[in-house]
Amino acid sequence: CPYSVGSSLYVDTLRPSDAQTDSSASNHCVFCLHYIIILTHMLRTAISMSNASRKVVETSLPRSAKKSRTMSTTALSLSGYPVCKLVKPGECQFTEDWTTCKLIERVEVSSTSSLLRFDLPNEKEPLNLSTCACILAKAELPVAGGDGNEAVIRPYTPVSTNDLVGSFDLLVKNYGEHGRMSTHLCKLDVGKTVAFKHIQFNVKIQAPFAQKKIGMIVGGTGITPMVQALHAILGSDAAKTTKVSMLYGSKVSSDILGEELLDNWAEKHSDCFSLTHVLSDEPEDSSWAGKKGFINKDLIAEHLPPPSEGDNVIIFVCGPPPMYNALCGPRDEKELTGVLAEMGYEASQVYKF
Repeated sequence: CPYSVGSSLYVDTLRPSDAQTDSSASNHCVFCLHYIIILTHMLRTAISMSNASRKVVETSLPRSAKKSRTMSTTALSLSGYPVCKLVKPGECQFTEDWTTCKLIERVEVSSTSSLLRFDLPNEKEPLNLSTCACILAKAELPVAGGDGNEAVIRPYTPVSTNDLVGSFDLLVKNYGEHGRMSTHLCKLDVGKTVAFKHIQFNVKIQAPFAQKKIGMIVGGTGITPMVQALHAILGSDAAKTTKVSMLYGSKVSSDILGEELLDNWAEKHSDCFSLTHVLSDEPEDSSWAGKKGFINKDLIAEHLPPPSEGDNVIIFVCGPPPMYNALCGPRDEKELTGVLAEMGYEASQVYKF
């Protein structure tokens, strides 16, 4: 306080040349004391409101994310509302040249999966990736069973939207020894870098979608392009005219990627989005009451739009190779085979991501 006893202003007020008294200085001190009390009360109120706000944010995070070392808005990519912010192909910050980006945050969302946030070259702009599309990630990793390093390249579909400025989020599952890049990314230290680029081949079917009855057959990390598509549908007026049905295959109930996000959307948008989980390796003594086994002809017939819908129906498929082989044929083959072909679907009615 500038008028505290011993301060220069207090001493000046006691000098004979000043027309002030000790009582006058004391009044100044009383005024400052009251001012300090008011400021203290305001500070305590602000802290209380900040804590309350943080609790609201944390309750919106996935349950597993609450247990991790980081409480961040990064996890909101798996718990927020659908957002439709479409851009045309060719506007992505990543080009056909490799660009190095820094990992700025990692949130563990399950025992095997992490949500990774990377910075962007232009921190004032969003990624500007079209929907649906993926990007390529590259890292120099030890040669499997050999000496030295080699470049390992894998495609990833961001789960964040163009509403996020200056960074983007990847949902990555650690496949252990069977996934060199995924293991590298999930163990990457914050501050380390990964190279990314985006090529024309990475651009997939584009929203807004012409078909109004959309089926989604998903396995594991194949959920990421579906999250992209759902943002475009549920976050726009398309939700009023489009019906989406998803069959989502996972191994066990404890490791369903994006479970809370999808369950929340299915509840809040039940008029246009239905979700059916199918677990292949759930323990027999589990309390799981949903579907078990693998996605098959009966489940497709029960939950997805039929081929008789013609040009108004499309089935999106994204998952591991065995899923493609069984349901629609290899991903890189245009010919439609497998269960969907047997059920009468045409190749034009199925899109392989």
